[in-house]
Amino acid sequence: MEQKIKIILSCIFILFSSYSTAQSPQSYPNRPVKFIVPLTPGSGVDIVARIVAKNLSETWKQPVVVENRPGAGGLIGTGAVVNAEPDGYTLLVQSASYAANPAIYKKLPYDPLKALVDINILGITPYLMSTSPSGPYQSLKDLVLAAKAKPGEIPFASAGIGSSTHLAAEYFNQIAGIKMVHVPYKGGPDAMQDLMSNRVTFFMIAFDTAITQVNAGKLKALGVTTQMRSEAAPNIPTIAEQGYPTYEMSLWFGLWAPSATPAAIIQKINADINLAMQDKEVMNAYAKAGIRTRQMTTDEFKKFVRAEMTKYEKIAQFAGIEAQ
Repeated sequence: MEQKIKIILSCIFILFSSYSTAQSPQSYPNRPVKFIVPLTPGSGVDIVARIVAKNLSETWKQPVVVENRPGAGGLIGTGAVVNAEPDGYTLLVQSASYAANPAIYKKLPYDPLKALVDINILGITPYLMSTSPSGPYQSLKDLVLAAKAKPGEIPFASAGIGSSTHLAAEYFNQIAGIKMVHVPYKGGPDAMQDLMSNRVTFFMIAFDTAITQVNAGKLKALGVTTQMRSEAAPNIPTIAEQGYPTYEMSLWFGLWAPSATPAAIIQKINADINLAMQDKEVMNAYAKAGIRTRQMTTDEFKKFVRAEMTKYEKIAQFAGIEAQ
């Protein structure tokens, strides 16, 4: 009887030890990790997710699988992560839309400040303020002077009301002290088509999409929206250096986890992401897409995200964008 009790206790100890090891941050990850991308394949955030997933798969010796769950402005995929097991094996890769959504939706199906924990930034890319090469305004100065002379008359395009392209444009209007007519489209391709046809004056386009058209002579870049020029197009000046030093708007990408995920696991992922941002293969892949690497601590990223939320809220209020 005593021997049986020892055997049972031994088995319990082994099972408990195995469970503890499986759950410990030191052993993380010991099975595949899932990156949920709330947008379609081929989008900027999807490209970033796959570059980082490849690097982490090699670092962790475990598959990092990218799963696309588009719909409802990214809310479907985000909701899937909010409701996932908080064990570090289901993570959200999203763009700046994560910070913009609280400003454009009356009620989100989750608390943007509490439902998810901020892990790290995954990169930053500018928009290109673009116009038609045959359009009436071939410089940023000409455009602003015309807008001030004809307030509320000159049209600009966006990929939809409350979209990041809309907010980036409205923020410039706010900084420049001008009023223009917003023409929302169902998506970027329709907006670009009308831009090339001179039906609208300018459109804030994600860098990797715009630079191809600029290099082909189909679009003209009026300025880069980040504070620094893009290494992929160093000849294009920033909007900031053209007389608007406080203007900065970027399309950035980040990583989040369910809020109850152990802090030690969050810190491990953050550290490994920062190492990935120093990897030559990652840096080269990013450079081709006009994306700049950046490293942050979890606290720095948390402050960054909340500052972006405040910025988008102010832009939406200035532009009179009604929450959907």
